[in-house]
Formats: sequence, structure tokens, C-alpha cells
Amino acid sequence: MVTTKNTANLKDQILDLKKQRNAVLLVHNYQVGEIQDMADYVGDSLGLAYQAKETDADTIVFCGVHFMAETAKIVNPQKTVILPDVNAGCSLEQSCSGDQLESFLKENEEKDYYVIAYINCSAHVKALSDCICTSGNALKIVDAAPKDRPILFVPDQNLGSWVMEQTGRKMDLWQGSCYVHVEYTRESILKIREEYPDAILVSHPECTYAVRMLSDEVCSTEKMIGYSRDSKSKNIIIATENGMLHRLRNEVPDKNFIPAPTQNCACSECRFMKMNTLEKLRDCLLNLSPEVVLQEEIRVKAAAPIQRMLELSS
Repeated sequence: MVTTKNTANLKDQILDLKKQRNAVLLVHNYQVGEIQDMADYVGDSLGLAYQAKETDADTIVFCGVHFMAETAKIVNPQKTVILPDVNAGCSLEQSCSGDQLESFLKENEEKDYYVIAYINCSAHVKALSDCICTSGNALKIVDAAPKDRPILFVPDQNLGSWVMEQTGRKMDLWQGSCYVHVEYTRESILKIREEYPDAILVSHPECTYAVRMLSDEVCSTEKMIGYSRDSKSKNIIIATENGMLHRLRNEVPDKNFIPAPTQNCACSECRFMKMNTLEKLRDCLLNLSPEVVLQEEIRVKAAAPIQRMLELSS
């Protein structure tokens, strides 16, 4: 059991080490509240990577999952990038490895796919892509894709199908999904809406079609902040990883945020995101390890579609 005194001591150690290492602490929305509260920046993976670029930090500590730390390294090649737990992965990243995508593209070379990769993927997959997208700019990126080439959207089939619904663009979808978001079901959502009949439902586009159809708004985690702040509703049901509620409650304190239940439990937590702890955060700063190291050829190739995304979404 970690006592309040031990937690305070850990936090002091982290702050001292952060200063010694000239480090910036980036924390994803899905991290536990006690880590979010120590962050220099809290947000989504791409936004955090670029916020780090604007700092004079020598070291980036990324509290999230592995592909996010890789993205930070792609954008900040001169900085040391570390993460608390190297095994903090992602079901979306795992559903589409670089080797799998490379083999698929070779087998279907005659199709000349224009590959759009959701940022929730490895550096290798990014390097094989024509353009990257986030859940916040996916509609714009797909709209801007060449009309004379078929689109392959990887790795999230649910985000991809939502984009097709919104844009009317036909795409071939990689059959990957976030194991957390697909746990929301029509039945679990209808149940919570019965309990809170005056509440609105905001869901992430990684959710299934059945859940999106029941939602008042489908949007990225970043857009959930503004939407909730502007909403006239006091009660807001949130269908995304439970860590997001900590940030929402901090930034929009006048609203009542209700975690949408999944088919198996009252809220949803990503086992990978929750692998990071204060102890592991302290240790990675102490040892400057685990460190994210990328082959320069892969890093350069992966940076190009990220830059293309920025140009198309500006």
C-alpha cells in the first residue's frame, strides 16, 4: 500500500530528477490522475510531441504508450526520449505491424494504395505511409487525399468507417481496433442513458458504429474539452478511456462527467496506459531508461507523412 507520505516523497524525487535532467514531462489524457497532476503538458500524442519541440528540454519523459514516445522522438530527434514502461503497448499498434503492412502493400502493389495511417501506429508503419492523421483531423486528411488512388486506412477500422460515413470517401480498412473502445456496446450505452435521461453522450470515433449512432457528439479527446465546455447540458456521459475524465473534471469543473460503462465493467481503463506508475516515472528519470531509439532512416521516412499531415490540416 502506497501511503500519502510515500507518494509525496516520490513526487519530490521526480521533481528533483526532472530538474537535474532538464526534462519535460508529457502526459497523455489516459494516464492516472496523480501522473497527470505532475505533467508539464497533458494532451494527445501528437500535440504533446510538438509542445516538447517548443521547449529547451534535453530530455522528454513521455507517460503514455510506446508509439507515442516514438512519435515524440520522430519530431524531436536531438532530444533523449524516455518512457516509464517499455512494455506499455497498444492494441491498435499491435494489430498492424510494419512487417505486416509492408507485405500487404507488396502483395497489392498493382493497386497503388494511398496509405493514411492513424497516428496510433509504430514508427515503421508511419514510414510506410503517405500521410498520417489524428482523430481530430482525419476528415480533413481523407478529404484531401488524391482522387485517382484507392485509400488504405490503417490500423483502426472504427475510426476509418466513421470517416467514410462523414466524408463519403470509399476506403479499404485495416481490421484493427482499440480493445478498450470496442468494449462499449449498444446495451451498455442504453443502460447508462436510462440512468441519466437528461445527459448527453460524447464518444470517441474509435467506438463501434452502434455506439456512435447513439451519441450526441463523436470527437477526439481534445475536442471533448471544448464541446463539453460549450454544452448546455450539466450531465455528460463520456465514452472513452477513463483517464480522460480526470482532465475533463479539472478543465470543465462545472459539469458532471459520467463514465460510460462497458459490457464488462462500470468504466473503461486501458491496461497499457495504466502500466505507468509514479515509481516507474521516478526510475526512468533516474536511469534515463527505457530510452526510445529509432533507426535514422525509419525516423526520417516517418517524419515525412507527419509533415504532410500538418501541411494539409493547417
